[in-house]
Amino acid sequence: MERLEKDRDAEGGIYSADSRIDRDIDANISRVKALFADWGDIVERRFTVRRTGLDVYAEDSVGSADEMSASVGAIYVVYIDGLCDNGLIEDTIIKPVTWEWRHEHGSSLWEAMDSFETQSADIKTENDFKNVMFSILKGDTAVFVSDADQAFVVSSKKLPVRGVEESSTEGGMRGPRDSFNESIRTSTALIRRRIKDTRLKLIQNTIGVRSRTEYGIMYIEDIAEKKLVEQVKERMNEYEIDAIFDSGMAEHLMEKKWYRPFPVFQSTTRPDKAAAALADGRVVIVFDNSPEVLIAPATINTLFQTADDYYNRWPVATFARIIRYIAAFIAVGLPGFYIAVTCYHREVIPDKLLYAIAVARNQLSFPIVLEVLIMELLFELLREAGIRLPSQLGNTIGVVGGLIVGQAAVEAGIVSTIVVIVVALTAIASFAIPNEAFSSVFRLLKFLTILAAAFFGLYGFLLVMLLLIYHLAGLNSFGVPYMAPVVTCGYAEDGMEDFVLRKPIKKFVFRPAWANHRERRRLRKK
Repeated sequence: MERLEKDRDAEGGIYSADSRIDRDIDANISRVKALFADWGDIVERRFTVRRTGLDVYAEDSVGSADEMSASVGAIYVVYIDGLCDNGLIEDTIIKPVTWEWRHEHGSSLWEAMDSFETQSADIKTENDFKNVMFSILKGDTAVFVSDADQAFVVSSKKLPVRGVEESSTEGGMRGPRDSFNESIRTSTALIRRRIKDTRLKLIQNTIGVRSRTEYGIMYIEDIAEKKLVEQVKERMNEYEIDAIFDSGMAEHLMEKKWYRPFPVFQSTTRPDKAAAALADGRVVIVFDNSPEVLIAPATINTLFQTADDYYNRWPVATFARIIRYIAAFIAVGLPGFYIAVTCYHREVIPDKLLYAIAVARNQLSFPIVLEVLIMELLFELLREAGIRLPSQLGNTIGVVGGLIVGQAAVEAGIVSTIVVIVVALTAIASFAIPNEAFSSVFRLLKFLTILAAAFFGLYGFLLVMLLLIYHLAGLNSFGVPYMAPVVTCGYAEDGMEDFVLRKPIKKFVFRPAWANHRERRRLRKK
């Protein structure tokens, strides 16, 4: 980041500013005014402190020559309107400065301010001008004092944030209803509310030279592997970038092999899911301005899991997981399989079903491949439109639009009813996959299976499926096999008790293989 900042020295701004705070308050004021020129929401207030008459006069007040000669210094307060709590600034800075403070003879203005009532607020001293400017940009209030090469930074943030609401993307029948919002402090608080342990660590830093986006790496010290924590820290610091506005941008930046479609991080908006990941020895990365946190490492198994799995009884959770795995195969393979058997291998289709397909296609002029592609693209178009429209209208477009357009396409002789059923089943199956980023990959891969089946029949279809499994077997997330616990399998302590078959909680004796081997046991009888 330092190199990127140096490259911008010629551009002006904070990066070209002298890092030291001047003892001359007028020089500091000039630098602040130059940096915040044309800022309509910057608030600046200067106070001149005198020993005679009233203890403090505003600089623009008119005083006698004796009063002016009795001046002992000046105080300069600067903050950004809209990012700060104006009431806090008024109560802890402005009012004490103008009414309550009495300058003690013999002490410097800085010493008097240091023992001042502003200590009732969260206040610190800073001698780096650049850091003071960054604090102002984050919503803090800076207080410069004459004849001092330091400044006070008062925590006065009151950023506009959304309240804690129910997750709109990860709903469930049981469990808590709260979710993360765009405030990093709210997100970390929701996690700490669930894990009351001093060993839950938070390493906080910023990313983005211009955005200065705050992020936090959370892990439980004795459970998470130190190597995993170090890998996450290294990847976060590997690149210099102008701005990061969401966890998704950071996720793509940290990927080692960008061309691989499957996500190596698990994202979630649910605090209970993040807390459970921490208890398993994983690392959670929280970002300011993003309601989604990143969890590492990620495996196929974790991406198919939901929070409900652990709140429902084990037979129900196991059945739900089996449905999800079946849905994944349907989402990626059903259209391609249909094309393969109807175009190349009709002998595997029962006679009555084959006759029904032939009757349905009797009046159609398009080949089966083109039918499937038309309907798949149409459903993707409706899905995208539903996302962009307001929520209530979007749901209506997705359901009603699909029915109306599908029926119209059948009546117009563009597609057959069988194709509409196949495409609809594929779309429904993709919605059953819990993780949206994971589901999106299956939606893209189905077009690959369609093309392979169109050219090579079942052989092409099976080849693509085998290549997909081969690709997944070769993936890893921070050194953990993507297909764990299958790849490292065999034993309960490798995580097989929490795979497709979700065993009762009493069987959850060991943590997954990526946890610290000294703290693998998580359940024992008293």
